[in-house]
Amino acid sequence: MNAFPEMNFDEMLRVRLEVLRREHRDLDEAIHALQEKVAPDPLTLRRLKKQKLSLKDQIVKIEDQLIPNIIA
Repeated sequence: MNAFPEMNFDEMLRVRLEVLRREHRDLDEAIHALQEKVAPDPLTLRRLKKQKLSLKDQIVKIEDQLIPNIIA
């Protein structure tokens, strides 16, 4: 017998969405901390911002899957 009940597709998407949002927040904090340094590394900043943007794209994609497309 499974210790965890099976999750449906929407529940899995919601869990993934929460993980992505947390990663996005963590990256945002890391970027702000790096920018406060006297001489921040521009390459690292660019890499983190690009990664943050990629996460945002994934978040939007999952949100679109979870919100039904209602034509008024």
